[in-house]
Amino acid sequence: MPNSTTVTEFLLMRLSDVWELRVLHAMLFLMMYLATLLGNLLIVTVTTLAQSLHTPMYFFLRNLSVLDMCYISVTVPKACVIFLLDNRVISMVGCAAQIFLVILFASAELLFLTIMARDRYVAICQPLQYPVIMNPRACVQMTLATVFSGLIYAGVHTGTAFRLSFCHSNVVHQFFCDVPSLLKLSCSDILSNEIVIFVSVVVIAGGCFIFIIMSYIRIFSAVLKLPTRGERGKVFSTCVPHILVVTVFVVSGITVYLKPTSNSPTTQDMVISAFYSIAPPLLNPIIYSLRNKQIIEAVRTVMSRML
Repeated sequence: MPNSTTVTEFLLMRLSDVWELRVLHAMLFLMMYLATLLGNLLIVTVTTLAQSLHTPMYFFLRNLSVLDMCYISVTVPKACVIFLLDNRVISMVGCAAQIFLVILFASAELLFLTIMARDRYVAICQPLQYPVIMNPRACVQMTLATVFSGLIYAGVHTGTAFRLSFCHSNVVHQFFCDVPSLLKLSCSDILSNEIVIFVSVVVIAGGCFIFIIMSYIRIFSAVLKLPTRGERGKVFSTCVPHILVVTVFVVSGITVYLKPTSNSPTTQDMVISAFYSIAPPLLNPIIYSLRNKQIIEAVRTVMSRML
């Protein structure tokens, strides 16, 4: 194309160019990152060492915690660097790797949350069949299927994104590389990319979200029939925060990926992206550990053994 240069590297954006705000943003991101690592590492350690937590529910929770630590590590450390330093450059290979890993971990996260909703549904609504349906072999198979599906999904989106030519600009209006931001920079025909994104988001993200909501509707219907108010409150206190986190995760992701590429980028887009890339890994340990008496008791037991 005339008057254009082929892009070989990209520049990531900050939330602000004011130094004081850059430091504030870096500190906030760093604190959320460390809190996420600490909370999820605690869950992994306790669910591994405590024999009482070797059940399907905590098997999936342990996998989710490992996934959360990997997920947030793809974006936040690099974001802290670009907030504090003048170097905002990310190579083409680095950008492709970041997109692949973000999509891999985000899709696997959603699939794990769907499986965990299914696990709770079977445990509450079909307790007699629970040992048969959620047997160890089935749990391992679902985990492997989730990872394999995430690899294929991430590979498809990364491959279709980087078959394009980038020659309009190299400024990615985001604090990490993602597909919608790259499509805005392409000088190729992106209609096929938009169709792939739309279909995959609607089918996979929408399907998982509907499945999760339907599972919890059935759970709530069963819980309302319980005789004691305390048992109902225990289930609601765990399920409602889970639904809120899933809703924030899915809605923010859909908003970013289905927003028309013609729309001008704004700081609001970056904030929305932070919801689906940072909020779930940060909030999951709080929901599943601080509000879970079994994990709290297991932490005390493990700590007493260590000390």
